[in-house]
Amino acid sequence: MRDVRVRFAPSPTGALHIGGVRTALYNYLLARQHKGKMILRIEDTDQGRYVPGAEEYILESLAWSGIKIDEGVSVGGPHAPYRQSERKELYKQYAQKLIDEDNAYYAFDTEAELETMREKLKAAGNDNQQYGMHSRMDMKNSLTLPADETKKLIDSGSYVIRLKVPAGQQIQVNDLIRGLVTVDSSQIDDKVLMKSDGMPTYHLANVVDDYLMKISHVIRGEEWLPSAPLHVLLYRFLGWEQDMPQFAHLPLLLKPDGNGKLSKRAADQMGFPIFPLTWKDPATGEVAKGFKETGYLPEALINFLAFLGWNPGTEQEIFSMEDLINAFSLERINKAGAKFDIQKAQWFNQQYLKATSNEILADQLIRESGQSISRDNAVKIVSIMKERVTFPREIWEQGKFFFTAPMGYDEGVISKKWNDEAVTVITAYKNALTKESAIDSTSAKNVLESAAASVNIGVGKIMQALRVAITGNGSGPDLMMTMEILGKEEVTKRLDNALNTIKVKA
Repeated sequence: MRDVRVRFAPSPTGALHIGGVRTALYNYLLARQHKGKMILRIEDTDQGRYVPGAEEYILESLAWSGIKIDEGVSVGGPHAPYRQSERKELYKQYAQKLIDEDNAYYAFDTEAELETMREKLKAAGNDNQQYGMHSRMDMKNSLTLPADETKKLIDSGSYVIRLKVPAGQQIQVNDLIRGLVTVDSSQIDDKVLMKSDGMPTYHLANVVDDYLMKISHVIRGEEWLPSAPLHVLLYRFLGWEQDMPQFAHLPLLLKPDGNGKLSKRAADQMGFPIFPLTWKDPATGEVAKGFKETGYLPEALINFLAFLGWNPGTEQEIFSMEDLINAFSLERINKAGAKFDIQKAQWFNQQYLKATSNEILADQLIRESGQSISRDNAVKIVSIMKERVTFPREIWEQGKFFFTAPMGYDEGVISKKWNDEAVTVITAYKNALTKESAIDSTSAKNVLESAAASVNIGVGKIMQALRVAITGNGSGPDLMMTMEILGKEEVTKRLDNALNTIKVKA
């Protein structure tokens, strides 16, 4: 097997879509599994769509996701430069080679003339309205014009270079996911290879770069599958067919209900991110929140993305990056589109959050809360809260009662559970606690059971009322541990306040 060299080649036209992160991940896993190289190439030949800050955003997103670049933009390497806009002169050489060998030609048609061609073909009932073997000889190009006129138009600089697709050929692409794909050359149009601004199109630039950078596998989205036969032709015409990379076209990411391709609009409507990091559009100022800022852990997101189209063939679901590297194979990628199940993404986040060190989460809680709290208590809060939340920020959002006494009480619980029995037990409990020097979760429970027994009322009858008195909420983490964290003085103060504030309803 040749050395594995893969590339992730995004365009800097805006924020990196989460589907792009999955593409980068699959490339990275294959490279790491085979001790190969992961290359980052920026395909910025479409200067009209270039967005300032997009390249930096791509780099930050990959770094946060844990996808490391071995060679390319920001790292360098033996095949620099890795921005296509900086390789402009290089592509011209290969475009000229194609022209010299009658595999490409100059075209001078205006937009109006192209539209006229399409209308003419449509009126004639021709389903194929592309610029190609069926129409090229009726158009204004170097195949139809005299040499002197062709030269004059070339000298004026207003032209494109088109691939000359041969007639009567069956073009085959052996896709590692979809198997053998065969396309008749009559279905391939004469794509533009070099634009009028002197920049190459994706088709020429990516083939040239993949060859020169010795790419072994091209792993990209399904939307590029129709272009693959065209790329095979380019490899053939340039004499590189024996060194052509293997292709793998990934399944689409679908909306959670499976109806249609996942888009930013669909994600916005359903209330979840579509980008790895928060993105501010420099043109409109619109801000789109990212997975990171929403509270997703990068390890959880990567685990989730890996399963969108691939499965390990076992029941195992939790995979570290190292686990994924060992288990991954292109052969186990599905052809069918993958539903973007955001609930599953949240489940993964819960699993990784539970496994995160209490100390790490405690530091985050101290920063987010801005409260004066001992690190020991922060660790305790985290330990009893993290089983109940999906995102780290929710530890603070749902645990504010640890820092502030309740200003109100859950009316639903009060109306049902705050009764004479509850008041009797809570009063006895408060009085018993004042005699304790300090409490921990064990002593808090023992004192409560003794107080309840002293008035012949079962503890179970008053637990929800007790919780409301201390936290203001009808549910929450372990109540005895909560009291240990709050301490005896704060607990008795809250109980006293509840007894004086909440009235038993007749």
